[in-house]
Amino acid sequence: MEPSPTQVDQDAELVYDYHHMGMALSPADVIFCLGSLDTRVAVRAAQLYLDGLAPRLVFSGNSGKLTRDVFDRPEADIFADIARSMGVPDNKILVEPAATNTGENVRFTHALLEEKGLRPQSLILVQKPYMERRTFATFKKQWPDETASITVTSPQMSFAEYPDGGNPRDLVINVMVGDLMRIEKYPALGFQIAQEIPGVVMEAAQRLIAAGYNKHLP
Repeated sequence: MEPSPTQVDQDAELVYDYHHMGMALSPADVIFCLGSLDTRVAVRAAQLYLDGLAPRLVFSGNSGKLTRDVFDRPEADIFADIARSMGVPDNKILVEPAATNTGENVRFTHALLEEKGLRPQSLILVQKPYMERRTFATFKKQWPDETASITVTSPQMSFAEYPDGGNPRDLVINVMVGDLMRIEKYPALGFQIAQEIPGVVMEAAQRLIAAGYNKHLP
């Protein structure tokens, strides 16, 4: 029996809300924006800089599975151009254009900051809403300085508001279900710290997988 669209949306909202950590923001040393298909993430990061949340903005990302056929340049370069167009000074932007996954985003950005003589003690990480939790867990595992404090944020949108032309609903559901499975599996592989997954969230994800949302599973 096919699940109803209402059931799919309810399950997707459960998974989306789990990924979205909703952390309160405070001023930090660096805003660290991870590249992706969603350029609204760059807008969010640039606005945080313009609002005075940090004195420096770092963009990280080359091309991943979702962007290699969409962007003709590294994600970090495209995101940095968006920030410049919004009025962020070029000398306040750093670009890390080599990372192809979240772990590399973290490690390569740390190396870039070290190279520039920067050792931030506090960072605001900016990602897609449904990538907040995995970004947090990956940073906590792979950032070399364990004393650094972080908050994670994203474009401020509910699941119903989030899909758009560049981030269609079915793609979003496929990717965030895959990311939930990575949150479950990756701690054992050493990629991130463990995160508790409530039973209702995992059950929702399994229903979505059974409904065909299995295109981005690890």
